[in-house]
This record gives sequence, C-alpha cells and structure tokens, in this order.
Amino acid sequence: MALKRMVLEIGMGTDIRGTDYTKAAVRALRDALWHNTLTVTSALGMDVDSMKVEVLIGVPKPDQVDHAQVLAILPHGTGTVKVVEGGLEIPNEAGTGSTVMANCCAVVRLDIPEDRA
Repeated sequence: MALKRMVLEIGMGTDIRGTDYTKAAVRALRDALWHNTLTVTSALGMDVDSMKVEVLIGVPKPDQVDHAQVLAILPHGTGTVKVVEGGLEIPNEAGTGSTVMANCCAVVRLDIPEDRA
C-alpha cells in the first residue's frame, strides 16, 4: 500500500473581537472542509474513515491553539495538526484586543493499493 495525497483543501478563519487563536483556527479548518464533498473514497471503494488528514494552521501565536479542538471537527478519518507562525493579527484602536486571522490547509491522504496507485 502507498499513502497518496488525494486532496488539498484551503481555508481562512477569524475571531473578530476575542483574540482567540483556537477559535480562528477551528473556523479556518471548517472553511476548508465545508466547501467540499469528497467522493474519492467511494469512487475507490474505500471507507470514508480511511482518510488520513494532515492539518496545517498558520496563526500569529501558534502556542495558543488547542490542537484537540481543531481535530475535533474532522468529520471523517483520522488527523494530525501542526500549527506554525502565520496568519494575521489586527489590533483594535483602543489597544484592548485584536482580530485574529488564521490560514489553514488540510491534506487528505489515502492508503491506496499499489495496483490502483
């Protein structure tokens, strides 16, 4: 069997007033996932939960993202999450908070039999 990249999904999420990096990251992954209906597993005669999803999130403060909350929204398969410095933080005029923007990509991989690869 060979783990093959089948899909790349891209999304963006924000937390407008709360400066919540996890909320922005979750919204970015939802944005990436909820614009698609993946039929590749059924086309290959595979179970939808056989997908391996690699999630990459970019936010200004990666250490403030709860990885478990991000992965909890995956509807199928199993996943991993990596959070790196990226995205955008826009302070409000009062200096009391920020709008946080997160960028996300989700790479869907399937373990394809060699005779189908």
